[in-house]
Amino acid sequence: MSHSPRAEFSAVVTDIQMVSRDRTSTRWQMALDRTNFAVGDTGSLHAVARSGTHIEIPVLEVVLDDAGDLWHVVEKPLAAGTDVVGRVSQ
Repeated sequence: MSHSPRAEFSAVVTDIQMVSRDRTSTRWQMALDRTNFAVGDTGSLHAVARSGTHIEIPVLEVVLDDAGDLWHVVEKPLAAGTDVVGRVSQ
């Protein structure tokens, strides 16, 4: 199986912001220093915690704000400065 050149990439979380909260879930937006995601894409972000635990964060969607920045919508954010590997679903 061949992989698309935009399927996997390395990045760093640069910013997070909460966008909604209700009784059962919270939605966050995370900005990355680089991304292979495009508006409407889904996929996941993978990180390794200080404890060595591997973390997978589903990317529910990608949106473009009024300033032209891409934001990755997730239910559980990672801290700014976290190294991630992004995987775009095809």
